[in-house]
Amino acid sequence: MDQKPVKTAVVGCGSISDIYLTNMINRHNNLEVVSCCAKHMESAQKKAAQYGIKACTFEEILGDASIEMVVVLTPAPTHYELIKQALLAGKHVYTEKTMTLTTEEAGELVALADEKGLYLGSAPDTFLGSGLQTARKAIDDGRIGEVTGFLVCANRNTDILTSIFSFLRMPGGGVGADYGVYYLTALVSLLGPVERVNAVYANPRERRTNIFPQSPEFGKEFTYPNESQISAVLQFESGVTGTFSINGESILKDLAVFYIYGTKGVLKLGDANQFGGEVTLITCEAANPFEEKAEVLEPVSALSENSRGIGPAEMAAAIREGHRHRTDKRMARHVLDVICRMEESSKSGAFVKVESSCEKPKAFGDWERFV
Repeated sequence: MDQKPVKTAVVGCGSISDIYLTNMINRHNNLEVVSCCAKHMESAQKKAAQYGIKACTFEEILGDASIEMVVVLTPAPTHYELIKQALLAGKHVYTEKTMTLTTEEAGELVALADEKGLYLGSAPDTFLGSGLQTARKAIDDGRIGEVTGFLVCANRNTDILTSIFSFLRMPGGGVGADYGVYYLTALVSLLGPVERVNAVYANPRERRTNIFPQSPEFGKEFTYPNESQISAVLQFESGVTGTFSINGESILKDLAVFYIYGTKGVLKLGDANQFGGEVTLITCEAANPFEEKAEVLEPVSALSENSRGIGPAEMAAAIREGHRHRTDKRMARHVLDVICRMEESSKSGAFVKVESSCEKPKAFGDWERFV
């Protein structure tokens, strides 16, 4: 078996690139990051000097036969074209979320990767962290009995975030694709694929004012065309049904509520945008159903801090070993499909079937060999 590190190039040198580069270079021996590129060469040169790699153009990355994997960290509207070019050049690709803006584009890239025999993966990889994997083990071990439902309710402050990060004003920058995607990926990783959805999307104010004092646009108006609120009912192929709510018209601190309900107990989880967080098992004795007992579960791994980059590392191992990886393209396409169908449901006012499906990823029990 080929154990050589997978030579990797990073496309996009924005703020998210630092944690990826730090972890991929310093924590994962099966990755060899050799170069980076950006829309502006000065950004690539600055990042390259910081991390001891080479700054180059995207065309140079595509033309370098030694580079096997490309990690795309640019805004979502650019993903389709960058991924397509990389696949056509014979590169495996791991991308930041979401894989594309539409399920049609995602389906085309999935088919192209299959045709070329290449791996295609997508963030979020937070479901590989200790928090969600601890919950996964509890479910698999039958600690809560048969799963009967779930609740996801999370908030954020769209005004301040869109003032700081202008890419959130682009297509794909709404609370569904930018934030809800973490919870949807978490749910699919725990419960399997979604069958149908019913949702209401809202955006109270398409014209907003920049409220971030350090921004050069402070005090100026801008257009925000995306959804800032989602309220939805999701029914999974297993029959499990629950509610999913993201409210971007709130305060900055994310105060997430995330429960998985079962016949024998309830799991209380943390923020799906994080790798760690406490998982609490709530049960009651059969002899006294009115007396609850809460137990904080022992984490199944040490992946609790910001571990972005574990997704590319796990995919690199799959490339070398020749098996399916967990941040699989079909799961990423399915999660995107759920987001798109929720938007469709909001317009039609009816339940909408999610046409795609995927396999639930295997539990991440062998995490230690990746760090």
